[in-house]
Amino acid sequence: MAIDPVEIISQFYDPDSALFELLVDHSTKVAEKSLEIAKGVSHLNPDLDFIENAAMLHDIGIFKTSAPKIGCVGTYPYVCHGYLGRELLDGLGVPREFGLVSERHTGAGITLENIIAADLPLPHRNMVPVTLEEKIICCADKFYSKSPKKRDRIMTRKKIEKSLAKLNPGHAQRFASWADEFNL
Repeated sequence: MAIDPVEIISQFYDPDSALFELLVDHSTKVAEKSLEIAKGVSHLNPDLDFIENAAMLHDIGIFKTSAPKIGCVGTYPYVCHGYLGRELLDGLGVPREFGLVSERHTGAGITLENIIAADLPLPHRNMVPVTLEEKIICCADKFYSKSPKKRDRIMTRKKIEKSLAKLNPGHAQRFASWADEFNL
């Protein structure tokens, strides 16, 4: 099945809107960083076509969330955008792997234990990257913010780890192990 991420995004976002522009800009940066990371671990045989397309679709669910600073006026908490994106992609009949990237990229993945302990409004299941491609995209995503103040900056590994540690030490540890594996 051939995937055209921008065409898929256009089914849910007005191509003339600021939110469409923000999403495509962010996703393009994440796709480029993901491919850069993947090429650095070419000996692991990452699927470059999948990585590029899945990275473009990883945040497709943001419009369903309430995140006014980036123009999202939905009703769900922002932490839900990953599983909501999976539902959208699954509903289109896109191969399951694309939806799993969307669901599993939030933070450095969210464990079932995290969900229960923090009483997060998420389905009770592990949402942690499993495949090499999922880990690469999740890792790459952390280098770029959608926030207007930080949108044009690339985060450093140190800042990413510090930020993730505030969420949960496990997130920072997972990210650090991937960053080590990918020589970042």
